[in-house]
Amino acid sequence: MNDCKSRKLSRISAKKSKSQVWNFVSAPALHPMKVTLNVNKPGTAPGLIFVAPYTSYEATMIGQTGSLIMDQAGNPVWFRPLDSIYTQNSDFRVQSFNSQPVLTMWQGTISGTQSADPNLPAGDPEPGAYFQIINQHYNVIKKITAQKGYTADVHEFTITKRNTALFTAVKQVPADLTEYGGPEDGYFDNYSIQEVDLMTGELLFLWNVLAHVNPADSMISASSAIDSNNIWDCFHVNSVEEGPGNTLLISMRNMWAIYNIDKETGNIIWQLGGNQSDFALELDAEFSWQHDARHRSGNRISLFDDACCASSSSRPDGPARGLILQLDFQNMIAYLDRTYYHDPLLFVPSQGNLQKLPNGNQFVGWGQESYLSEFAYDGNTEEDPSVNFLYDMQFPNQNLSYRAFKNEWVGLPPYPPRIAVEMLCESALIYASWNGSTETAAWQVLAGSACDSLRPVISCAPRTGFETKIKVHWEGPYFQVNALNSNGQIIGTSRVICTR
Repeated sequence: MNDCKSRKLSRISAKKSKSQVWNFVSAPALHPMKVTLNVNKPGTAPGLIFVAPYTSYEATMIGQTGSLIMDQAGNPVWFRPLDSIYTQNSDFRVQSFNSQPVLTMWQGTISGTQSADPNLPAGDPEPGAYFQIINQHYNVIKKITAQKGYTADVHEFTITKRNTALFTAVKQVPADLTEYGGPEDGYFDNYSIQEVDLMTGELLFLWNVLAHVNPADSMISASSAIDSNNIWDCFHVNSVEEGPGNTLLISMRNMWAIYNIDKETGNIIWQLGGNQSDFALELDAEFSWQHDARHRSGNRISLFDDACCASSSSRPDGPARGLILQLDFQNMIAYLDRTYYHDPLLFVPSQGNLQKLPNGNQFVGWGQESYLSEFAYDGNTEEDPSVNFLYDMQFPNQNLSYRAFKNEWVGLPPYPPRIAVEMLCESALIYASWNGSTETAAWQVLAGSACDSLRPVISCAPRTGFETKIKVHWEGPYFQVNALNSNGQIIGTSRVICTR
């Protein structure tokens, strides 16, 4: 390729990337990704969409990494960018702490996003990672790290009704792996489930996976350790949830299995899937490389079935799906209950989740594939994926989010709205935004010849997306905006700016 053509293609690529990123006059430091809506049908549940965009090392990140709330039209509502594309958030969602709604997320660096030759197995957290809790005013009120030499893991952080934190954590344990077919000077990538008192920081519970699950049952060969500094990612725990009777439901991707454990004794009560399954699985109920195992009513389990794409798999790769299984404890058989396939079908190598919405709809984050979707409860089939497929959002390029959620949320920023002004001939363009405000319905524009004599020149301009552009026939030179709620009340006031 000649230099002229190469430069032209680079300019085209840069222009395309720029068009896929939001740029705001009133908030110039924020550059979240733009998304595309492929499907938007009636019947979706109310709520905002929560994602944490990042991408893999070899891909081009579109926009900034961080935590992003969007409305259903794809407009940003709140964006908190991170300082580097090599830092990520994950598991970004709404929970309850001390009976108040909060935002929670993991923050750190995911192995495989900072180097072509990562020092840890793909998807592991690098040391220094932590969880955080953010209140409705977008202030960080808690930072939590793992204990006993473990690193806070990207996969799960849940606040219990007791105001404790239940989460996954990982550390490398030296071991001779030759009996498993791995290197002599190897390591287990060992996981733990930890529970911490959020008020005192006391470690209340720790379940050591290696002490209870046989690595020999892994679907990942121990010889794979040579590709990740001799570390064998034999388990890959990716979800934990409290269940009835003081139990924990735990998903392990690389075991193809879900475990129900007795929290008091640590013993495994039953295993679903994998090499030592206590249940027979009907053919259509089989799953592999799964994520996000959750209890459902009526002895059912939901999960995100990646069904793809490790080379060591003895099972052919299949399209990913949200999956609900019916468990027959009398006969110890797992039956297919519901499936949720993307249209068109997707093959998802990693990550993903399936969320039950309050109206019964199901919300799917497609993990390593750049989509999120909403389905009516009855679901669909691989043969006819368009049925009950209500909503579909696509991220730009290879941007992805480990999980995606839909939640109700009221954001009340403690900082003022932002204003920017562009002067025209005998008029002005006012740009107004308030990052994170969910209650702003309209804007009032004030102007005047002195900063202490401003008066309304636009009484109520409806909010349009993250940033509202308002034309006023007034030369100022002083301008200010007030944010108005749906009742027309002032809920926030920007600084006064002078255009001279």
